[in-house]
Amino acid sequence: MTEQAISPLRRRMIEDMSIRKFAAKTQHDYVQRVKDLATFLGRSPDTAEAEDVRRFRLHLTASSAGTPKINATVAALRFFFKVTLDRPDLTKHLSFVHEPRKVPVVLSPEEVARFLEAAPGIKYKAALSVAYGAGLRVSEVVSLKVSDIDSKRMMLRVEQGKSLSGRSSAGHGSARSNAAFTTQQPHRSSATPRPADQKNATHPSCDAFKTTHPTTLPTSPVARPRQYPHS
Repeated sequence: MTEQAISPLRRRMIEDMSIRKFAAKTQHDYVQRVKDLATFLGRSPDTAEAEDVRRFRLHLTASSAGTPKINATVAALRFFFKVTLDRPDLTKHLSFVHEPRKVPVVLSPEEVARFLEAAPGIKYKAALSVAYGAGLRVSEVVSLKVSDIDSKRMMLRVEQGKSLSGRSSAGHGSARSNAAFTTQQPHRSSATPRPADQKNATHPSCDAFKTTHPTTLPTSPVARPRQYPHS
């Protein structure tokens, strides 16, 4: 979009998001949600009144919009009204929809072992093992560097994850998972000693990136609660 095509209102909203270091995708999504409101109203969104917001919220429900879309719209409009327009009174009809937590599908040790064995190479097997064992997102796995691996403490440092936050991640496996989930690096040296306590402190697939020790996976991933900004 050219500079001439950006309205002063949209530019101000983008500036407000940039000040808060919103990711580019978040900025794009927020602008799209405000455009949806403008399309519904047939006029500029800064002219909306409380009843207009309520009607738009009803429109989303009537159009069978999914819970993720509704909550993303609520987050975007809350930011628009509270920050860009400085009109927090318009957010009283903008409440998030509770989405019941679903029990995740947990693969059996045998299923995970078959899944990892089907990987086309050690690189892909290591990436999949880390994603499953440490509970990382795809973007976090592909951004990992060798310097992010702390083999002594069996930890991974995740930088610039969701919401641009950093954290450390570790996995813990049981004796059963230690036996079932093992990813071997090729050309393992028999002269390399294996720590005696590794079976009790197994970080998922750190070794697949850096060392020649086997790696293990926990029996189930950790489910993260969904969070929405500006609630």
